[in-house]
Amino acid sequence: MASIPVYPWRLAPDGLATVRQLRALGLRPGGQDVAAQVERPRRRRGPLVAYLYSIDLAKPVRPMTPAKRAALAKANRARRMCPRCGTDAGYVIPAELGMCVPCADWGEQSAAA
Repeated sequence: MASIPVYPWRLAPDGLATVRQLRALGLRPGGQDVAAQVERPRRRRGPLVAYLYSIDLAKPVRPMTPAKRAALAKANRARRMCPRCGTDAGYVIPAELGMCVPCADWGEQSAAA
């Protein structure tokens, strides 16, 4: 197994990008191997590592199909539905609460009484 080049944080050569940077350019790695990595030192833990891919070998992002768009909309709608009162909260319900904020507040008030 060949080792890949390691660069200090922010000192990678031009022509390489992380997955997020590729996505911002409308690209994806497209099955290519990792070309290099950058490491940012941290005080109490090991270095933070980001893998880099060649921009020249990257492929365009696949377009969103109508079926995938509908599936994502359905999943996001389900994350907004309160299981207790059955209404659309208008925001993603926090996993810690498990219900919309008004229902959680009402449950705390009734438990305190």
